[in-house]
Amino acid sequence: MADVADLPDPTAPEDRRASAAEVLLARARTLRTNAYAPYSGFHVGAVVVTVSGRRFEGVNVENVSYRLTTCAEQAALAAMCTAGPIEEVVVVAVAGDGPAPCTPCGACRQTIAEFGSQAVIHATGTSGSVLTVPIGELLPDAFTPERLRDRQEVPGGGA
Repeated sequence: MADVADLPDPTAPEDRRASAAEVLLARARTLRTNAYAPYSGFHVGAVVVTVSGRRFEGVNVENVSYRLTTCAEQAALAAMCTAGPIEEVVVVAVAGDGPAPCTPCGACRQTIAEFGSQAVIHATGTSGSVLTVPIGELLPDAFTPERLRDRQEVPGGGA
């Protein structure tokens, strides 16, 4: 977990939030240089911010089998869980290689929604434009813990 002293309040007015996004994206760009990506050559860094302002960082870690690769966003969320206590995620900043915004993959979108159904995603590349979007727009109708709580038995014994 990184110190949050230099991180602007995510509930601050719009102009301060923009600077918070810039700080987070700059850190994600720096982190991506630590990624272990010998197979794809695509480096990703991520910073997750919780409702209390705690910040967690991660990078992608590839494996020769590919399926065992860990995404940067999931690494940061795992760091949050490891550090405890688990809190609501409010912001995720992601930076990948190239100029286009690096949005979370489908699995990461589902994982982000698990911990922050209202999280805001800031995505960028090594330079260039920034995409800022709520997780709900990246993953509409996400399968959430609330969905499991709201389940009902189907007549006839099915689920």
